[in-house]
Amino acid sequence: MAEQYGFYFDSDRCIQCRTCEVACASVHNLEPGLEWRRVVETWTGEFPDVKISLFSRACMHCGQPACEAVCPTGAISKRAEDGIVVVDRDRCNGCQECFSVCPYDVPQFGSDGIMQKCDFCLGRGEEPACVAHCLTEALNYGVMENPPGLAVGKVADKLPGTTEPSIVILHNYERRGYK
Repeated sequence: MAEQYGFYFDSDRCIQCRTCEVACASVHNLEPGLEWRRVVETWTGEFPDVKISLFSRACMHCGQPACEAVCPTGAISKRAEDGIVVVDRDRCNGCQECFSVCPYDVPQFGSDGIMQKCDFCLGRGEEPACVAHCLTEALNYGVMENPPGLAVGKVADKLPGTTEPSIVILHNYERRGYK
């Protein structure tokens, strides 16, 4: 594989406006209830010291996609040129094996029963809609080895996991307890 593309998410910039969700759903004309991208919130602590962490989640375009490994029809594949995980909807039989192994609950099934998920907006021929419409530039994309706009004072975390998710989460040093 030449390069692995993925998403970069700056958690300090996200304001939970959900424009990324709306842009994705609109561009792909998703039926109600389907979310190829969704903002997930996690609350920690106890009152009065409560913190919220935000994460804009979509397909992680994993380095070792578990969904590809279990697909009985070969409908899920990883593109050699950029590492993007794609679904051939004509080959998918709707068995949902991919959903059962995805640690991120990414695969979606519409009324036709066929798997669908983030495809990095490959058909658009431009940057992913979620990135293009993010009001605060919390979401970006690029080659995983070369973070776009990694600012001074930021630390980059990768999600753990055997599937090697292609996402980098950026945080402010002080807010994460780094000095």
